[in-house]
Amino acid sequence: MERLSPHTLVRLPAGVVCPGYDRTALKTGIVHLGLGAFARAHLAAVNEAALQASGDLCWGIAGVSLRSPDTRDALAPQRGLYTLALRDLDPTGAPRMALQLIGCLRELLVAPEDPAAVVALIAHPDTRIVSLTVTEKGYCHDPASGALQTQHPDVQHDLAALDRPRSALGFIVAGLRERQRQGLAPVTLLSLDNLPANGQLLRGLVLDFAARVDGALADWIAARCSFPCSMVDRIVPRTTDEDRALVHAALGAQDAWPVLGERFLDWVLEDRFVANRPAWERSGARFVQEVQPFETLKLRMVNGTHSALAYLALLAGIETVDRALAQPALRRYLGRLMHEEIEPTLPALAGLDVAAYRARLLERFANPALAHRTAQIAMDGSQKLPQRLLAAVRERLAAGAPIGLLALAVAAWLQHLRGRDEHGQGYAIHDPLADALAQQQALADAAADTGGDPAQAARDWVQAFAGLAPVFGSDLQHNQAFVRAVAAQLHALRGHGVVRTLETLE
Repeated sequence: MERLSPHTLVRLPAGVVCPGYDRTALKTGIVHLGLGAFARAHLAAVNEAALQASGDLCWGIAGVSLRSPDTRDALAPQRGLYTLALRDLDPTGAPRMALQLIGCLRELLVAPEDPAAVVALIAHPDTRIVSLTVTEKGYCHDPASGALQTQHPDVQHDLAALDRPRSALGFIVAGLRERQRQGLAPVTLLSLDNLPANGQLLRGLVLDFAARVDGALADWIAARCSFPCSMVDRIVPRTTDEDRALVHAALGAQDAWPVLGERFLDWVLEDRFVANRPAWERSGARFVQEVQPFETLKLRMVNGTHSALAYLALLAGIETVDRALAQPALRRYLGRLMHEEIEPTLPALAGLDVAAYRARLLERFANPALAHRTAQIAMDGSQKLPQRLLAAVRERLAAGAPIGLLALAVAAWLQHLRGRDEHGQGYAIHDPLADALAQQQALADAAADTGGDPAQAARDWVQAFAGLAPVFGSDLQHNQAFVRAVAAQLHALRGHGVVRTLETLE
């Protein structure tokens, strides 16, 4: 089958949406660090529509992979073209797929191969936005406190050799230093990752890093560059070989790395761009003065519930989100978790029908056309729990409110760290703190090895494990209401399994 390329566009089926602008006239206005499926399914998709609507061709994207060459190797022969396949169900309940060719990705770089080229691209006069989707662990920060991990190997390397950076922070600071040296205009630094106050977090980390390099550089960044906060909501499963085959058949051409997503998309940004921006509002983005209420809604309702679902489903041996939602007890629990314990912690949002939002979210999770794997959502839990679940836990504890449903999600994460489901099937633990988590489990096992009451042993175990400050901070280990609630749910999971625990929830 012919490989997707600019030459094949004219031969694609009529229903496939193709770029309607002159790709050869595109300039690179956006440098994106972390060129994964998530960015290609929202940033690039909205940017593509903005190019079509505005005709402003100054906003092509240069994508930078910080680790692996896989994306570059797949898309470079296609001149950056790839397929966005949006999946849902038609009115009869049958799966359907809408295909669009994304053309705004005009450059592809692999940072370890040529760090200087990435720095030069950030420092290029045409660049006006540097955006990131590097996942929570890519910020080299302590997820509980938000502080820069100065002992992180990549941070130490970059501080010693900033001309050959490895980390996202290192590339940003090196590129900004070069812009300052050349007397170029500042840029906007735009985090698109699922982190609370992501723009403020990025700003603090960049300034801390820069100050360790050059205090004057840190002052220049603080005074000249902007760091708007943002919130992105779209479910983007990992592409499988089966997905590729379906896209190939529909296109009549081979796409080495299509991206899948749901039709739903919500992208909210603070309108603070120091060097102009694309007309993203013409293609679905919402610009607001303050993102925080939308961010809290998404992190707790969408991401928090997603994580709770993933860990419980993984323990029960359920591989995809839609299959998990088909379990009545699990679906009922998720609805209660949102309604009873998460919704009371949400800030007011004018015009938001929370009940409708909750119902739609469960429908989105239940979409069988996505086949979103629970193992994908379960990755990097140590980086996700503080903002997705523990922030709401702290608010509930401060208000003297029950946390039993949130505690079950935390307990499911703790139990999943054993690396084996309740049927005896093993799975890998993918987490940047994997070694620290294993060490903390050993400490907790030793603390709980009393030979006495299993419920007390669970409390001792949780008390010891909650001493892992990068996840739990310095407070939760000493909060007996937290320890008791999580330990009760952990004891139930260990003794009765997922379904029975869910069925007997009070």
